[in-house]
Amino acid sequence: MKILALDTSGQAASVAVLEEDRIVGEYTIHYNMTHSQTIMPMIAQMLELIQQKVEDMDYIACTQGPGSFTGLRIGAATAKGLAYAHSIPVIPVPTLDVLAYNIFDTGKIICPIMDARRQQVYTAFYEWRGTSLSRLTEYEALPIEEVVVRARQYGKQVVFVGDGVAVYKEKLAEFDEFLCAPLGNNLQRAGCAAALAAQWINEGKEVAIDGKDFAPFYLRKSQAERELEEKNVAKEGNTYA
Repeated sequence: MKILALDTSGQAASVAVLEEDRIVGEYTIHYNMTHSQTIMPMIAQMLELIQQKVEDMDYIACTQGPGSFTGLRIGAATAKGLAYAHSIPVIPVPTLDVLAYNIFDTGKIICPIMDARRQQVYTAFYEWRGTSLSRLTEYEALPIEEVVVRARQYGKQVVFVGDGVAVYKEKLAEFDEFLCAPLGNNLQRAGCAAALAAQWINEGKEVAIDGKDFAPFYLRKSQAERELEEKNVAKEGNTYA
């Protein structure tokens, strides 16, 4: 089984190839370039180095959200284009699952937090049960203060991971039961997306879909949509004043 995985849901762009039970290539860029500039060259360079082609892949795994609206759209367009061109099924992988998968074999609660701006984060809570990562809550967009309240209710140590850690590190450091994952674990990695996708396939889960059916999911409306709604509300208010 060969899986090409990609992630453009956050600040970093990442691609990886899994072959059977090992990651044979992984390429991550976290720099001042847009994903539209980097993702296809990254895929091409990595495949060349490991002497593989897109058409050799059995699946394409792609993070589907939550995350950056623009980034998710770029990832979806890339995955769908490759899937269509080479008749390869797509495996959607939730972004927060990928982040949580960075922290392995711990008895602690894992809480990925992705900066969603306006003092909010995209988040969920997880724990390891044996060799399986279990999600304990729904995917949500929450104020960081609400995340802190919920985390403390578990009554055990909580590991925070994701780009939101750097943004809210001082606030999290106020609580002795909170731990922040080290720098190397705080970004989405396409290798984790590939590993999760492979695990689901090996477990017999029906997770692969036709590329044309792949779509990102968002936990809230984009800034442009929110601003338009605010303008419309203001106009209605002026009409009835």
